[in-house]
Amino acid sequence: MTVKTGLLFIISAPSGTGKTSLVREILAMEPNLKLSVSHTSRPPRSQEVDGRDYHFVSEETFKQMLMQGEFLESAEVYGNFYGTSQRWINETMAAGHNILLEIDCQGAEQVRRVFPQAIGIFILPPSAETLAERLNKRGQDDSVVIERRLAAVREEVRHVCEFDYVIINQQLKDAINDLSCIIRSQHLKKDCQLIKHDKLIKQLG
Repeated sequence: MTVKTGLLFIISAPSGTGKTSLVREILAMEPNLKLSVSHTSRPPRSQEVDGRDYHFVSEETFKQMLMQGEFLESAEVYGNFYGTSQRWINETMAAGHNILLEIDCQGAEQVRRVFPQAIGIFILPPSAETLAERLNKRGQDDSVVIERRLAAVREEVRHVCEFDYVIINQQLKDAINDLSCIIRSQHLKKDCQLIKHDKLIKQLG
């Protein structure tokens, strides 16, 4: 008996590209797509909910989990630690669910070492000016942090060639459609279709 496992999608983008909005919309459109909720040592921001946005843990707890090998990938970003649960990924994919990993380029590289079949999607803003404007409008960070994020964009964009798809998020609705097309196209690939329609193919053959 052939067992269907889920697909693993990686989304990476510089801060301020609208990645969070894209992820929220695509999750509402794709019921079999599950968002991986990362662990972090960062304090929660206003409106963030533990278990929904992140699993918020102390730095000490995070480092203990890291030493015990509980993370598929982990990274330190702006002095805070982030990590993806290896067990949750394995169990969710084994149950046939697709997973969306919203991580940075460093984490994406670590994931590809374990799951080379992962589908990488990189999100870009339409311009540097638009990116700066979006970061300032969010009102989540002070000017020093915003300048640091803008300085980090150049380094992140250098990794764009490591991904399978690139989406320019100029108009949100168009970017959502592009992302949906990428996800749906993966399900039409031969390997997925042979598993999904195994009985039909055997019947017709």
